[in-house]
Amino acid sequence: MGAPEVAGAAGLLVTGLAAGFVAGSASCTAVQGGLLAGLAGGREPGGRRWAVGWFLLGRLAAYSAVGALLGLVGAAVMPGPATRAALLVAAGLLVAAFAVRLLRRTNTDRADSKRADSDRTDSERAVSDRAGTRCGECVPERGVVARLGLRLTSPPLLGAATVLVPCGVTLSMEMVAVTSRSAAGGAAVLAGFVVGSSPAFALLGYALRRLSRTRVSRLAGVAALAAGLWTAGTGLNLGGWLPRSTPPAAAVTGPDAAALPPTVTIWAMRDGYRPGYVRLPAGVPVEIVFRPAERGCTGTVTIAGRDVALPATVRLPPQPPGTLRYVCGMGMYTGFLNFS
Repeated sequence: MGAPEVAGAAGLLVTGLAAGFVAGSASCTAVQGGLLAGLAGGREPGGRRWAVGWFLLGRLAAYSAVGALLGLVGAAVMPGPATRAALLVAAGLLVAAFAVRLLRRTNTDRADSKRADSDRTDSERAVSDRAGTRCGECVPERGVVARLGLRLTSPPLLGAATVLVPCGVTLSMEMVAVTSRSAAGGAAVLAGFVVGSSPAFALLGYALRRLSRTRVSRLAGVAALAAGLWTAGTGLNLGGWLPRSTPPAAAVTGPDAAALPPTVTIWAMRDGYRPGYVRLPAGVPVEIVFRPAERGCTGTVTIAGRDVALPATVRLPPQPPGTLRYVCGMGMYTGFLNFS
Protein backbone atom coordinates (compact mmCIF):
# COMPACT_ATOMS: atom_id res chain seq x y z
CA MET A 1 0.00 0.00 0.00
CA GLY A 2 1.55 3.28 -1.15
CA ALA A 3 1.69 6.65 0.55
CA PRO A 4 -1.55 7.98 -1.07
CA GLU A 5 -3.49 4.94 0.12
CA VAL A 6 -2.08 5.30 3.63
CA ALA A 7 -2.99 8.98 3.71
CA GLY A 8 -6.48 8.21 2.43
CA ALA A 9 -7.02 5.50 5.04
CA ALA A 10 -5.76 7.85 7.78
CA GLY A 11 -8.19 10.54 6.66
CA LEU A 12 -11.07 8.06 6.68
CA LEU A 13 -10.04 6.88 10.14
CA VAL A 14 -10.29 10.45 11.43
CA THR A 15 -13.66 10.85 9.70
CA GLY A 16 -14.96 7.72 11.40
CA LEU A 17 -13.60 8.80 14.79
CA ALA A 18 -15.34 12.17 14.55
CA ALA A 19 -18.63 10.70 13.36
CA GLY A 20 -18.60 8.02 16.05
CA PHE A 21 -17.83 10.40 18.89
CA VAL A 22 -20.09 13.28 17.84
CA ALA A 23 -23.10 11.60 16.24
CA GLY A 24 -22.74 7.83 16.64
CA SER A 25 -22.59 7.70 20.44
CA ALA A 26 -26.22 8.65 21.05
CA SER A 27 -27.60 7.12 17.86
CA CYS A 28 -25.90 3.72 18.12
CA THR A 29 -26.29 3.23 21.86
CA ALA A 30 -30.02 3.81 21.39
CA VAL A 31 -30.26 1.01 18.81
CA GLN A 32 -27.49 -1.41 19.81
CA GLY A 33 -27.01 -0.67 23.51
CA GLY A 34 -29.73 -3.10 24.51
CA LEU A 35 -27.43 -5.98 23.57
CA LEU A 36 -25.30 -4.97 26.55
CA ALA A 37 -28.13 -6.27 28.74
CA GLY A 38 -26.89 -9.74 27.81
CA LEU A 39 -23.74 -9.02 29.81
CA ALA A 40 -25.66 -8.01 32.92
CA GLY A 41 -27.62 -11.20 33.30
CA GLY A 42 -24.79 -13.72 33.48
CA ARG A 43 -23.86 -15.83 36.50
CA GLU A 44 -20.29 -16.57 35.59
CA PRO A 45 -17.76 -16.64 38.43
CA GLY A 46 -15.67 -13.52 38.80
CA GLY A 47 -18.51 -11.32 37.57
CA ARG A 48 -17.22 -11.34 33.96
CA ARG A 49 -14.94 -8.46 34.84
CA TRP A 50 -13.75 -7.88 31.30
CA ALA A 51 -17.08 -8.58 29.58
CA VAL A 52 -17.59 -5.03 28.34
CA GLY A 53 -14.04 -4.92 26.98
CA TRP A 54 -14.57 -8.17 25.06
CA PHE A 55 -17.89 -6.79 23.79
CA LEU A 56 -16.13 -3.72 22.39
CA LEU A 57 -13.35 -5.82 20.84
CA GLY A 58 -15.92 -8.04 19.12
CA ARG A 59 -17.68 -4.93 17.83
CA LEU A 60 -14.41 -3.48 16.52
CA ALA A 61 -13.42 -6.72 14.76
CA ALA A 62 -16.84 -7.13 13.09
CA TYR A 63 -17.05 -3.54 11.89
CA SER A 64 -13.49 -3.59 10.56
CA ALA A 65 -14.18 -6.79 8.62
CA VAL A 66 -17.43 -5.44 7.18
CA GLY A 67 -15.71 -2.16 6.27
CA ALA A 68 -13.00 -4.04 4.38
CA LEU A 69 -15.65 -6.04 2.51
CA LEU A 70 -17.59 -2.90 1.64
CA GLY A 71 -14.43 -1.26 0.35
CA LEU A 72 -13.61 -4.29 -1.83
CA VAL A 73 -17.01 -5.50 -3.00
CA GLY A 74 -19.17 -2.41 -2.60
CA ALA A 75 -22.79 -2.12 -1.57
CA ALA A 76 -23.53 -5.71 -2.65
CA VAL A 77 -22.76 -6.93 0.89
CA MET A 78 -24.97 -4.33 2.60
CA PRO A 79 -28.30 -5.76 3.79
CA GLY A 80 -31.34 -4.19 2.17
CA PRO A 81 -34.06 -2.40 4.14
CA ALA A 82 -36.25 -5.50 4.47
CA THR A 83 -33.37 -7.64 5.75
CA ARG A 84 -32.28 -4.90 8.12
CA ALA A 85 -35.83 -4.57 9.41
CA ALA A 86 -35.98 -8.31 10.16
CA LEU A 87 -32.63 -8.09 11.95
CA LEU A 88 -33.90 -5.18 14.06
CA VAL A 89 -36.95 -7.18 15.09
CA ALA A 90 -34.77 -10.18 15.95
CA ALA A 91 -32.36 -7.99 17.93
CA GLY A 92 -35.24 -6.40 19.81
CA LEU A 93 -36.64 -9.79 20.79
CA LEU A 94 -33.16 -10.92 21.87
CA VAL A 95 -32.75 -7.84 24.08
CA ALA A 96 -36.20 -8.48 25.56
CA ALA A 97 -35.14 -12.06 26.34
CA PHE A 98 -32.01 -10.74 28.07
CA ALA A 99 -34.19 -8.38 30.11
CA VAL A 100 -36.50 -11.19 31.19
CA ARG A 101 -33.47 -13.26 32.20
CA LEU A 102 -32.15 -10.35 34.24
CA LEU A 103 -35.53 -9.93 35.97
CA ARG A 104 -35.79 -13.66 36.69
CA ARG A 105 -32.25 -13.72 38.01
CA THR A 106 -33.04 -10.84 40.36
CA ASN A 107 -36.07 -12.63 41.80
CA THR A 108 -34.23 -15.96 42.05
CA ASP A 109 -31.20 -14.45 43.74
CA ARG A 110 -33.33 -12.73 46.35
CA ALA A 111 -35.31 -15.87 47.07
CA ASP A 112 -32.16 -18.02 47.27
CA SER A 113 -30.43 -15.51 49.53
CA LYS A 114 -33.35 -15.35 51.94
CA ARG A 115 -33.72 -19.13 51.98
CA ALA A 116 -29.99 -19.67 52.54
CA ASP A 117 -29.80 -17.08 55.30
CA SER A 118 -32.69 -18.69 57.15
CA ASP A 119 -31.13 -22.16 56.92
CA ARG A 120 -27.56 -21.31 57.96
CA THR A 121 -26.20 -20.90 61.43
CA ASP A 122 -24.28 -17.86 62.58
CA SER A 123 -20.94 -19.68 62.23
CA GLU A 124 -21.79 -20.79 58.67
CA ARG A 125 -22.67 -17.23 57.73
CA ALA A 126 -19.36 -15.99 59.07
CA VAL A 127 -17.40 -18.61 57.12
CA SER A 128 -19.35 -17.86 53.95
CA ASP A 129 -18.84 -14.11 54.28
CA ARG A 130 -15.07 -14.55 54.78
CA ALA A 131 -14.87 -16.77 51.72
CA GLY A 132 -16.83 -14.23 49.68
CA THR A 133 -19.26 -16.83 48.34
CA ARG A 134 -22.89 -16.08 48.89
CA CYS A 135 -25.40 -18.61 47.66
CA GLY A 136 -26.75 -16.18 45.08
CA GLU A 137 -23.38 -16.23 43.31
CA CYS A 138 -23.04 -20.01 43.10
CA VAL A 139 -22.73 -21.29 39.53
CA PRO A 140 -25.01 -24.27 38.87
CA GLU A 141 -24.18 -27.06 36.50
CA ARG A 142 -25.43 -26.35 32.98
CA GLY A 143 -26.82 -28.68 30.38
CA VAL A 144 -25.72 -28.84 26.75
CA VAL A 145 -28.37 -26.38 25.56
CA ALA A 146 -27.55 -23.91 28.32
CA ARG A 147 -23.82 -24.10 27.54
CA LEU A 148 -24.52 -23.54 23.83
CA GLY A 149 -26.70 -20.55 24.63
CA LEU A 150 -23.97 -19.16 26.86
CA ARG A 151 -21.42 -19.38 24.04
CA LEU A 152 -23.76 -17.76 21.51
CA THR A 153 -24.32 -14.86 23.90
CA SER A 154 -20.66 -14.46 24.82
CA PRO A 155 -19.45 -10.83 24.98
CA PRO A 156 -17.39 -10.91 21.73
CA LEU A 157 -20.29 -12.40 19.75
CA LEU A 158 -22.76 -9.92 21.20
CA GLY A 159 -20.42 -7.10 20.25
CA ALA A 160 -20.02 -8.51 16.74
CA ALA A 161 -23.81 -8.83 16.41
CA THR A 162 -24.19 -5.04 16.61
CA VAL A 163 -23.01 -4.81 13.00
CA LEU A 164 -26.27 -6.54 11.99
CA VAL A 165 -28.43 -3.76 13.48
CA PRO A 166 -26.82 -0.54 12.23
CA CYS A 167 -28.07 2.86 13.32
CA GLY A 168 -28.59 5.69 10.85
CA VAL A 169 -25.11 7.10 11.33
CA THR A 170 -23.61 3.63 10.85
CA LEU A 171 -25.38 3.36 7.50
CA SER A 172 -23.84 6.66 6.44
CA MET A 173 -20.38 5.41 7.43
CA GLU A 174 -20.94 2.16 5.55
CA MET A 175 -21.73 4.15 2.43
CA VAL A 176 -18.49 6.10 2.94
CA ALA A 177 -16.70 2.73 3.14
CA VAL A 178 -18.29 1.75 -0.19
CA THR A 179 -17.08 4.93 -1.87
CA SER A 180 -13.53 4.38 -0.56
CA ARG A 181 -13.12 1.48 -3.01
CA SER A 182 -10.37 -0.07 -0.90
CA ALA A 183 -10.26 -2.61 1.90
CA ALA A 184 -7.97 -0.43 4.00
CA GLY A 185 -10.13 2.66 3.60
CA GLY A 186 -13.38 0.82 4.36
CA ALA A 187 -11.90 -0.88 7.41
CA ALA A 188 -10.40 2.41 8.62
CA VAL A 189 -13.60 4.44 8.51
CA LEU A 190 -15.69 1.81 10.33
CA ALA A 191 -12.94 1.02 12.83
CA GLY A 192 -12.64 4.73 13.59
CA PHE A 193 -16.40 4.95 13.98
CA VAL A 194 -16.39 2.11 16.52
CA VAL A 195 -13.52 3.61 18.50
CA GLY A 196 -15.22 7.00 18.54
CA SER A 197 -18.48 5.58 19.89
CA SER A 198 -16.83 3.11 22.31
CA PRO A 199 -16.71 5.45 25.35
CA ALA A 200 -20.51 5.70 25.33
CA PHE A 201 -20.85 1.91 25.06
CA ALA A 202 -18.31 1.35 27.82
CA LEU A 203 -20.14 3.76 30.13
CA LEU A 204 -23.51 2.17 29.38
CA GLY A 205 -22.15 -1.36 29.85
CA TYR A 206 -20.50 -0.44 33.15
CA ALA A 207 -23.70 1.21 34.39
CA LEU A 208 -25.84 -1.80 33.46
CA ARG A 209 -23.48 -4.25 35.16
CA ARG A 210 -23.32 -2.13 38.31
CA LEU A 211 -27.09 -1.77 38.42
CA SER A 212 -27.56 -5.52 37.95
CA ARG A 213 -25.83 -6.10 41.32
CA THR A 214 -27.88 -3.56 43.28
CA ARG A 215 -31.41 -3.28 44.58
CA VAL A 216 -32.45 -1.37 41.45
CA SER A 217 -31.56 -4.27 39.16
CA ARG A 218 -35.25 -4.82 38.52
CA LEU A 219 -35.47 -1.26 37.20
CA ALA A 220 -32.56 -2.00 34.85
CA GLY A 221 -34.37 -5.10 33.63
CA VAL A 222 -37.56 -3.14 32.95
CA ALA A 223 -35.57 -0.48 31.05
CA ALA A 224 -33.86 -3.19 28.96
CA LEU A 225 -37.23 -4.80 28.23
CA ALA A 226 -38.61 -1.45 27.05
CA ALA A 227 -35.51 -0.94 24.86
CA GLY A 228 -35.96 -4.38 23.30
CA LEU A 229 -39.63 -3.78 22.49
CA TRP A 230 -38.79 -0.34 21.10
CA THR A 231 -36.08 -1.82 18.85
CA ALA A 232 -38.48 -4.48 17.57
CA GLY A 233 -41.05 -1.75 16.90
CA THR A 234 -38.59 0.29 14.84
CA GLY A 235 -37.83 -2.82 12.80
CA LEU A 236 -41.53 -3.35 12.13
CA ASN A 237 -41.86 0.29 11.10
CA LEU A 238 -38.79 0.12 8.85
CA GLY A 239 -40.17 -2.95 7.12
CA GLY A 240 -43.61 -1.37 6.70
CA TRP A 241 -45.15 -4.19 8.71
CA LEU A 242 -47.15 -1.97 11.05
CA PRO A 243 -50.68 -0.80 10.18
CA ARG A 244 -50.30 2.22 7.96
CA SER A 245 -51.44 5.52 9.39
CA THR A 246 -53.32 7.87 7.06
CA PRO A 247 -52.00 11.42 6.75
CA PRO A 248 -54.33 14.02 8.27
CA ALA A 249 -56.72 15.54 5.76
CA ALA A 250 -55.32 19.00 6.42
CA ALA A 251 -51.87 17.81 5.49
CA VAL A 252 -52.81 16.69 2.01
CA THR A 253 -55.16 19.47 1.00
CA GLY A 254 -53.88 22.32 -1.09
CA PRO A 255 -53.71 23.41 -4.72
CA ASP A 256 -55.09 21.38 -7.59
CA ALA A 257 -52.94 18.55 -8.90
CA ALA A 258 -52.17 20.52 -12.06
CA ALA A 259 -50.60 23.28 -9.98
CA LEU A 260 -48.39 21.00 -7.88
CA PRO A 261 -44.64 21.42 -8.48
CA PRO A 262 -42.69 18.30 -9.60
CA THR A 263 -39.88 19.10 -7.15
CA VAL A 264 -39.99 19.42 -3.37
CA THR A 265 -37.36 19.97 -0.68
CA ILE A 266 -37.55 18.01 2.59
CA TRP A 267 -35.35 18.87 5.56
CA ALA A 268 -34.01 16.10 7.80
CA MET A 269 -34.23 17.28 11.41
CA ARG A 270 -33.07 15.46 14.53
CA ASP A 271 -36.67 14.51 15.38
CA GLY A 272 -38.12 13.83 11.93
CA TYR A 273 -38.63 15.27 8.46
CA ARG A 274 -40.02 18.70 7.60
CA PRO A 275 -42.47 18.83 5.98
CA GLY A 276 -43.62 15.35 6.94
CA TYR A 277 -46.53 15.31 4.45
CA VAL A 278 -46.03 16.54 0.90
CA ARG A 279 -48.30 16.65 -2.15
CA LEU A 280 -46.85 15.87 -5.57
CA PRO A 281 -48.41 15.44 -9.00
CA ALA A 282 -49.20 11.89 -10.05
CA GLY A 283 -48.29 10.55 -13.47
CA VAL A 284 -45.13 12.63 -14.00
CA PRO A 285 -41.51 12.22 -12.89
CA VAL A 286 -40.78 14.00 -9.61
CA GLU A 287 -37.70 14.98 -7.61
CA ILE A 288 -37.41 14.96 -3.82
CA VAL A 289 -34.45 16.93 -2.52
CA PHE A 290 -33.47 15.72 0.95
CA ARG A 291 -31.26 18.13 2.89
CA PRO A 292 -29.86 17.42 6.37
CA ALA A 293 -30.45 20.27 8.83
CA GLU A 294 -29.31 18.44 11.98
CA ARG A 295 -27.25 15.34 12.68
CA GLY A 296 -29.11 12.17 13.62
CA CYS A 297 -30.61 8.96 12.31
CA THR A 298 -32.63 10.95 9.74
CA GLY A 299 -29.35 11.42 7.82
CA THR A 300 -30.17 8.17 6.01
CA VAL A 301 -33.59 7.68 4.43
CA THR A 302 -35.17 4.51 3.07
CA ILE A 303 -37.45 5.27 0.14
CA ALA A 304 -38.75 3.14 -2.72
CA GLY A 305 -36.91 0.09 -1.35
CA ARG A 306 -33.42 1.60 -1.17
CA ASP A 307 -31.24 3.45 1.34
CA VAL A 308 -30.09 6.97 0.53
CA ALA A 309 -27.46 8.95 2.44
CA LEU A 310 -28.23 12.66 2.71
CA PRO A 311 -27.87 15.15 1.17
CA ALA A 312 -29.35 13.60 -1.94
CA THR A 313 -31.87 14.15 -4.69
CA VAL A 314 -34.21 11.21 -5.22
CA ARG A 315 -35.79 10.99 -8.66
CA LEU A 316 -38.96 8.92 -8.89
CA PRO A 317 -40.67 7.74 -12.07
CA PRO A 318 -44.32 8.63 -12.64
CA GLN A 319 -46.36 7.45 -9.66
CA PRO A 320 -50.04 6.45 -9.55
CA PRO A 321 -52.38 8.38 -7.26
CA GLY A 322 -51.83 7.35 -3.67
CA THR A 323 -49.35 7.67 -0.82
CA LEU A 324 -45.69 6.67 -0.81
CA ARG A 325 -44.10 6.21 2.61
CA TYR A 326 -40.45 6.80 3.47
CA VAL A 327 -38.64 6.23 6.75
CA CYS A 328 -35.29 6.99 8.36
CA GLY A 329 -32.62 4.29 8.32
CA MET A 330 -33.46 3.22 11.89
CA GLY A 331 -37.21 2.99 11.32
CA MET A 332 -37.94 5.71 13.88
CA TYR A 333 -39.26 8.61 11.81
CA THR A 334 -41.69 8.42 8.91
CA GLY A 335 -42.81 10.78 6.18
CA PHE A 336 -45.41 10.62 3.41
CA LEU A 337 -45.57 11.68 -0.24
CA ASN A 338 -49.13 12.06 -1.47
CA PHE A 339 -49.53 11.78 -5.25
CA SER A 340 -52.69 13.24 -6.76
